[in-house]
Amino acid sequence: MAMLMPLTAHEAYRRYRQERPAIEKAAELTAAYLRRRAARRHLSCQVSARAKEVSSFIKKAYRKRDYTDPWNEITDKAGIRIVVPYSSLLDEALDLIDSSCTVIRVEDDREKPGFEERLQYPRLHVQIQAHGEGMDPDGVPYECEVQIRTEAADVWARMSHSLMYKPGSTTDIPSDVRRSLYRLIALVELYDSEVERGVKALAEHPDFSRNNRLLAEAERIYQTFSSHPYDRQLSEDVVDVLVDAVGDNPSYADQLVEFAEEHRSRIERAYEQYGPSSEQFLEHGRYLLVSQPESLIIFERLANARYDLQAIWEGNLEDRLLTDMARIWQVRW
Repeated sequence: MAMLMPLTAHEAYRRYRQERPAIEKAAELTAAYLRRRAARRHLSCQVSARAKEVSSFIKKAYRKRDYTDPWNEITDKAGIRIVVPYSSLLDEALDLIDSSCTVIRVEDDREKPGFEERLQYPRLHVQIQAHGEGMDPDGVPYECEVQIRTEAADVWARMSHSLMYKPGSTTDIPSDVRRSLYRLIALVELYDSEVERGVKALAEHPDFSRNNRLLAEAERIYQTFSSHPYDRQLSEDVVDVLVDAVGDNPSYADQLVEFAEEHRSRIERAYEQYGPSSEQFLEHGRYLLVSQPESLIIFERLANARYDLQAIWEGNLEDRLLTDMARIWQVRW
C-alpha cells in the first residue's frame, strides 16, 4: 500500500472542515456506547462528547510549527470526557475504556516522577478507536481522545484554562497567580478525598436507604437516554413509593439495566414522543414523569408487575401520573 503524503496545515484544515460532521457523529456514538457500558457496570459518571471546533483546529495546526503531519498528529479531533465523582473511580473508568474499546495508547501522569512540581493536574488521557463502523475517506477508523477526570479536577482544568492556554508552562505567569493555582490543586485533592470518604461512610450508614440506592441506579441509566434536567424532589417522592413496588430484590439493579437494554428502542421512542420537548407534553402539560429518571422503574414495573405497582401507587400518588405512563407503555388496567 502506497504511503500517503502528509497534509500541510491548510490542507488538513480543509479536510477537517469537510469531515467534521462525521467526526462529531463518531464521538457522539462512542460517548453513547460508553454511557451504556458505564450503566451496566453501575459506574457513576458523566460522559460528554465534542468535535474540535474548526477554528481551534486550524489555530492548533498553525501554532504547533513542529507538526510534520498535522492531520494525523492532532489526535483530539474527536474528544470524549468522562467525569467521575472522586479519584478512586478513575481506575474504574480507565478499566471501562480498556474493556469496552480498542485502546491505542494511554497517557497516565498520576505516578509520573516530579509531576507534583508542575502547574498541572495529573493527566489521564486514553486514545481509542471510535465505536462503530465509521471510517474516514482513507478507510481508517476514526479515533477519539478520552479525558478522564474527577468533578473537582474538571472544574480546576476549566478555570486554569482561562488563565493560561495550557497548564504546565509557568513562563510569564506571575508568582502570585502560580501560588493561587498550586493552592487550588491542593484543594482539589482534598475535595476528592473528602467526597470519597463521605460517599463511602454514607453507603455504610444504616439510614442510607434503599430509596437512595434505587434512585441512583435509575439516574445512571437515565443518563444513557437523556441529558434533560429533572426535578430531584419529585424523583424522591415517587421513588419513596416505587421502592415498595420493587421489594427486597438484591439483583434489581442488574434487572433494571437489562430491561433498559432490551427495550431501548421502545423507551427512546417514548421519550421522543412524550418527553419535555415533545408536542404532547407542551400542548397538554401531561406525561410529567417521562422526563424523570424514575420513569425507567415505572416502565419496568408496568411490564413485569403492573398490578402490584397499581396497588401500591393508589392512595400515595396522583392516579393520573401512573395512568399516563401506562398509556405510553400501552398497558391496560
